[in-house]
Amino acid sequence: MHELFEANIELFHLLGSLILNCVTVWFIVHFFYYPKGQRRDYYFTFILLSVSIFMLIYLFMGREIAGTVSDAGMVGAALGLFAIFGIIRYRTESVPIREMTYLFFLIALSVLNGKTGDLHIVERLVINLVFILIVWLAENFHSAYNQGCKYVKYDNIDLIKPERYDDLVKDLEERLGVKVTRVEVGAVDFLTDMTMLRVFYIDPDKRIKSVDRMFKAPEG
Repeated sequence: MHELFEANIELFHLLGSLILNCVTVWFIVHFFYYPKGQRRDYYFTFILLSVSIFMLIYLFMGREIAGTVSDAGMVGAALGLFAIFGIIRYRTESVPIREMTYLFFLIALSVLNGKTGDLHIVERLVINLVFILIVWLAENFHSAYNQGCKYVKYDNIDLIKPERYDDLVKDLEERLGVKVTRVEVGAVDFLTDMTMLRVFYIDPDKRIKSVDRMFKAPEG
């Protein structure tokens, strides 16, 4: 009877911690990441990966077995995390820096929620609220600088000379229809009279535009 009671307590403990982790991750992804990123694929990835990390840490490292953490559990968790980071690092498709930052942030949150299962519920709530507060501060601080960036393949290399910078900015503003704040000149191809420009501009729409970072149109 006593063992059954302890098993039920353990189950409720796991469910409570899992719900807290899922609600916090969903809140961060839904209210902070998605309104600007608008990437449903990463929305899906963040939620499921955070649940996977939480369960891995909770089951292998978060609970104690006979008063000590299982060595096999620690090794299993370490190998699991190593495999996850290895997949992220060596995958063929590059992950944008904002998505990568959110990914590691949510992994850290899930690890803490899985490892701090013995803390009081109030302490765990405070930890999760601190994570939410950090994201809110970071997003609002970033939003104060509503500057967008585009990579532009430019065909008038006569205007890239330093003394004609103002003419270059004016021409880009007329073509792009935006207020240009800064222009950086990259590679120049004198055979085709083309150059690559990095154009910074005032963007009233604060959503993240991943297409702005494309160097060429996708094939197909």
